[in-house]
Amino acid sequence: MSAEKVTTTEQTAIGIAHSKLILIGEHAVVHGQPAIAIPFPLVGVETVIEHVPGSIKIDSTFYHGPLNLAPEALSGIVNCIKSSLNYLELPQKDLLIRITSSIPPGKGLGSSASVAISVVRSLFTYADEKCTNDDLLQLANIAETYAHGAPSGIDTLTITTECPVWYEKEHPIDFIKLSDDFHFVVADSGRIGDTRLAVESVAGLLKSAPRRIQRKLDRIGELTHHAKHALERKGKHILGQMLNEAQKELEALGVSDTGLNRLIDFARKEGALGAKLTGGGNGGCIIALAQNEVHSRQLADKLRKFGAHAVWPFVLKKDK
Repeated sequence: MSAEKVTTTEQTAIGIAHSKLILIGEHAVVHGQPAIAIPFPLVGVETVIEHVPGSIKIDSTFYHGPLNLAPEALSGIVNCIKSSLNYLELPQKDLLIRITSSIPPGKGLGSSASVAISVVRSLFTYADEKCTNDDLLQLANIAETYAHGAPSGIDTLTITTECPVWYEKEHPIDFIKLSDDFHFVVADSGRIGDTRLAVESVAGLLKSAPRRIQRKLDRIGELTHHAKHALERKGKHILGQMLNEAQKELEALGVSDTGLNRLIDFARKEGALGAKLTGGGNGGCIIALAQNEVHSRQLADKLRKFGAHAVWPFVLKKDK
């Protein structure tokens, strides 16, 4: 599924967005440390807009009905749609917006950001207007602010690219060139995590124990620098160690839980070079670094049998 794929007819426009994973740096990135995010093309969102006379309506798995009567949980995407229409100087009427997603929500895979980007792309295509990356990020982050409170911006950025992203607040974006193929397995715990609650929890800890928690955040930042070096030069064994070390710090921040820890421990026992939670935590998914392609398939199969709700083996390809 290409992140850039958009098509249009006289009455219809389509926008597509893939998903994303945080490889390392979650939570610390909100407080000024770097993070590495990677595109995750195995799941994504498609938005189809049709010209249908009357009020704007949404058709999705979670809600079907008028935009203005959408539930509070969709307030982010509602405001994103309204802001995009205002930006495009389109009337707020005569649209049916169909949103189809294969991304499980609340699992740290960037579901809300992918929906927002898919919707914004489809609206720009419907208006026959070129959507710059700045437009896309600014409008999509409206939805992210509702979803996460104080988003880092890394989700929307990674979903608009096709390669690993080095993200640090108030610093230029960098893209990481891989030294090798890296084989990963993502496993869904089956439980929904609340990124906003987790972000607020870490912020609360930082206020109550600033020195101790800042050391944890600084350590995650240090590990993220080492992980970048491993991706670019040192290779998968060093990367695996960095993922394991980062998981220790995330556990100390209180954003891991028993279910995630079970999957992580199992993946390591089955030969994963490293494994950790990905995203907000306390539910959601883990990411494990496999030894090679064959091992990634074997590990994925074992995680399914172990009870993971869903499993996706995938590869980050070396730059040619």
